[in-house]
Amino acid sequence: MKAAVMGAGSIGGYFGGMLARGGHDVTLIARGEHLDVIRRDGLTMQTQQGTFNVRCSATDRPAEVGPVDLVLLTTKTYHNAAAVPALAPMVGPDTAVLCLQNGIDSYTSLLEAFPDAIVLPGAAYIEAGRLGPGVVSQAGDIVRIVTGGVRGSDVSHGARASEVCAAFRDAGVNAEASDDIAVTLWTKFLFITTMAGTTSLAREYLRDLLPRPEWHKIIVGCMAEIERAGRGSGVNLAPNIVADTLDYMESAKGAMSASMHADLMAGRPMELEALNGAVVRAGVAAGVATPINDVIYAALKPYANGIAPA
Repeated sequence: MKAAVMGAGSIGGYFGGMLARGGHDVTLIARGEHLDVIRRDGLTMQTQQGTFNVRCSATDRPAEVGPVDLVLLTTKTYHNAAAVPALAPMVGPDTAVLCLQNGIDSYTSLLEAFPDAIVLPGAAYIEAGRLGPGVVSQAGDIVRIVTGGVRGSDVSHGARASEVCAAFRDAGVNAEASDDIAVTLWTKFLFITTMAGTTSLAREYLRDLLPRPEWHKIIVGCMAEIERAGRGSGVNLAPNIVADTLDYMESAKGAMSASMHADLMAGRPMELEALNGAVVRAGVAAGVATPINDVIYAALKPYANGIAPA
């Protein structure tokens, strides 16, 4: 399979590197010193299975790549205005575009830009990082991709999702195709968005907030709003999704952190629009009130573009 990765940082670097290690023809779209090191020394991957070096193509010019079988979109969502149009030279009539970004509607910009392509929304479950130029890391026991065709799409999209998942599995990555990817996206979204929104609002970690009754109530309320917005959007979420997600949060005992919280504290741009902003938009569209997410969104919006918190 010929593949390209737009956003070859932590997540994109790991999945692209694994495909290349599995024998696929992979080009990483990178820039700066990260690009220079990959070109010169290859991509170094520090994983639970060991450390290894992968040789693959890398460029900062998608036009040099041409149409591919598979494109992975793994940039932060706030880069989509530039990243999505940049994909155009790599997207042909038979290209599958796999969106592994946070959020429930991040892939919609791909549908608008490439109406004839096979757009596959997906969810990535992984603890990954970029340790430096040309070096990505993966920790923990969970590495998983779930993808599937957009609701109402041609049946061929589901078949293509299965082909893509098979390629990942052959490369050593757990991947599965879903008949209802919206449930997968919303289930992950409920967890990620609640953790990111509440910790960013409080400027504290989830492990510090959960034991406090007042914050426990807000965390549960935030999840309940997202559940109602999801059901109002026609998504058949699990009956006990809030209770099950809360159990998972409490069992983790502080082992989780939200990248949006880290970005806020470091003064970097945040994925607010793709997370709590998306809850607000979904609530309006479905006629569901989302007062907790409204407050989170309004309070954090002044910092969304990277202004350091006061």
